[in-house]
Amino acid sequence: MKVLMIIILSIQGLIAEHPDIRTVAQNLFVPELSKSNPEAGKRVKLQLPKYKGTNLYHILYLPKNWQAGKSYPVIVEYAGNGPYKNMYGDVSTGEVEGSVLGYGISEGKDYIWLCLPYVNKENTANQTQWWGDLKATVEYCKSAVKQICEQFGGDKKNLILCGFSRGSIACNYIGLHDKEIASLWKAFICYSHYDGVRKWSYKGADTKSALIRLKRLQERPQYIIQERSIEATKKYLSVSGIKGNYTFNALPYRNHNASWVLRKTAAIADLRLWLKKQLSSE
Repeated sequence: MKVLMIIILSIQGLIAEHPDIRTVAQNLFVPELSKSNPEAGKRVKLQLPKYKGTNLYHILYLPKNWQAGKSYPVIVEYAGNGPYKNMYGDVSTGEVEGSVLGYGISEGKDYIWLCLPYVNKENTANQTQWWGDLKATVEYCKSAVKQICEQFGGDKKNLILCGFSRGSIACNYIGLHDKEIASLWKAFICYSHYDGVRKWSYKGADTKSALIRLKRLQERPQYIIQERSIEATKKYLSVSGIKGNYTFNALPYRNHNASWVLRKTAAIADLRLWLKKQLSSE
């Protein structure tokens, strides 16, 4: 009985220290997918010409203040793994539709928001778990970003790469895969997990490979945030031997989901200020 009470008190203490994000009222809601052509305030599915006739697609949102002929920074986002569900009811489908970071960060204005897929090995559909065809995924990113910049006014000098969970790892695993793709980005936002901190089952998940990718960062700014604690990532980077421009933040919530960006949290206010600072610096 005594042991049981200790366990119960420990759980209660953990919950009190790291409450559920749902205790904070949601004030932003991602627009439903529209079947219209891209236009201001609409969130739509698009395909690259190369993949016409397949089930491979990305999602584009043009800000509600978007105007043709003007230039806008672009938030490029990768989703987490799916299917995933934890004891707190946090869910990730692994699909591009589940991405929310870009909308929460931008509040639906001033930024183009582009949600990219991971390409499956058959090059016919979006991959919901891990990387699929890594080379095709990298090339899809390059092509889609180019398309958005050329057709919708994306600012090539202000491309921000972000992601949640698998998508956070993707900031370096995909975003720093080679010199060409690494050169695209002005800044990175990595939420929950970080490339190289933990050994996963896929090829290139080891620390040696991750550090080769990290060298391509070349001190461009990264905002690195994690639920509960950020210490493991801080320690990893401190002993990496690679100098970087890192900003760390630990979310005081227990949840493994990105819905904190859709609520009035201290973290999203801090992140928005940080991003504005990066875009104003040359």
